[in-house]
Amino acid sequence: MTHQRPPAILIVGDTMVDRYIIAEASRLSPEAPVPVMRAAREESRPGGAANVAANVAALGQRCVLLTVSGDDAAGDDLARMMKERKVALDRVIDPGRPTTQKTRVVSGVQQIARIDHDGHASESAQAELVRRFEARIDGVRAVIFSDYDMGVLHQLPLLLSIARKYGVPAFVDPKCADRSRYKGAFLLKPNAREFHALFGACDEAHIAAHAASVLEAMALRYLVVTRGDKGMLMVSRDGTMVDHPTEALQVFDVTGAGDTTMAALVVGIVEGLPIAAAIDQANVAASIAVSRQGTYAVTRGDLEERLYRRDHAMTKMIPLPLLLAKLDHVRANGARIVFTNGCFDVLHAGHVRLLDLARRQGDVLIVGLNDDASIRRLKGPSRPVSSLADRAEVLSGLAAVDHIVSFSDDTPIDLIRTIRPDVLVKGGDYTPETMVGADVVRQSGGTIFIAPLLAGRSTTALLRAGNVLEHVGD
Repeated sequence: MTHQRPPAILIVGDTMVDRYIIAEASRLSPEAPVPVMRAAREESRPGGAANVAANVAALGQRCVLLTVSGDDAAGDDLARMMKERKVALDRVIDPGRPTTQKTRVVSGVQQIARIDHDGHASESAQAELVRRFEARIDGVRAVIFSDYDMGVLHQLPLLLSIARKYGVPAFVDPKCADRSRYKGAFLLKPNAREFHALFGACDEAHIAAHAASVLEAMALRYLVVTRGDKGMLMVSRDGTMVDHPTEALQVFDVTGAGDTTMAALVVGIVEGLPIAAAIDQANVAASIAVSRQGTYAVTRGDLEERLYRRDHAMTKMIPLPLLLAKLDHVRANGARIVFTNGCFDVLHAGHVRLLDLARRQGDVLIVGLNDDASIRRLKGPSRPVSSLADRAEVLSGLAAVDHIVSFSDDTPIDLIRTIRPDVLVKGGDYTPETMVGADVVRQSGGTIFIAPLLAGRSTTALLRAGNVLEHVGD
């Protein structure tokens, strides 16, 4: 087997196909005290090591996934999903086992049931995986072992010794309670439950000291413990400790969060980040993953956007290049982009109604926000009442708004040409003839939408009525 250029990262481990049946409860069954679920749609996503690989690829690194699967339809689905996500797949076919599948029945945000079809790798498949691993390891910059204790990594001690022989750092996500299996890893990343199962229970106050005591006995360079809402703890052989608080803003589904954490951590190290910065990146990536339903591959755009928002008071305003990268991704998944613009100085009910109606016209709402200088040119020296940063922060609190991008020109025409929205929205004081950019959107196949005005609500009227006039110039 020859390879022109080794991938940056090799992922090895147990893979699975995560299936989701999205259903609605219609009534109670007459056969048993259980709800009758009416299936609305079904989805399949990569799980386990395949989810790690999907996240590595989404973050922009070349990778290969080496795994074992059955010779069945689920194995074919795994191959298809990896191809779609631009992950090179090296699959050992094990005819004597099924490809692992986990089927979840979901109603709304609630998981109703999970049905597992587990497959365990045969000894011959394990031996073939070791052979292929040694053929691929030379030139790789990092290897991730994703262990779900399904037999694929039964020979992990041998695989770790091969990685050390070639000088490739090995990052391990453990599930087995046999600690000897992980001795000699470069970095071990258990969650809190796995850490206690491997190394003995201890209270939260002593977990750092307990983790530090493990390093020497296990010949580890780093030990990273993920602790859910308590954040991430890292200890190293040189005595460094990082206790990083959680970055989660909203926890919707923790499925696959550990896979995302490992992928973002290793990508950061491969790209030259210090370990503390790589842990920060991994923490942020995990916060994105748990805010989505099911397993989700965090993209480079997702990560850069969240980091930018965190460093800019958590607003939804992002630079145009980041926005364009984000839109390329959502467009590829069939999303409909909506755009509106304005000063949004002294936000009122009319603005909120407009933005809510705009969001309903598609899947992603972009708000073009005039900067302070352009408002002064348009409205006079006493405006804006609120600065660009304040206006962006207030708009960011509205659920309807997905992204905000500022512009400095008198009109947003250049922004509209660059973003290419599917729908252009303005309020009822505009007509199709007076909407800036209407012709551009229509020529590219998009549509326009004029939202009805909410009577008596306008910033100018509020200022004239004296409701906020006293604050002008503060």
